[in-house]
Amino acid sequence: MANLKVELVKSLNSKVQKQVLTANSLGLRKIGDVTVQPDNAQTQGKIKVISHLVKVTEA
Repeated sequence: MANLKVELVKSLNSKVQKQVLTANSLGLRKIGDVTVQPDNAQTQGKIKVISHLVKVTEA
């Protein structure tokens, strides 16, 4: 199964609560945090919600 490397590149300050909670559920708390997530429908949906805040690459 493929994995995705997700990095938070923009601040969560003054963002909608749903976006902050989504980033936290991916393990992203502050700028520069990187996590490796499985490439599945659930992760793709979370990334879509905060696509303007993160950089995604294939791991």
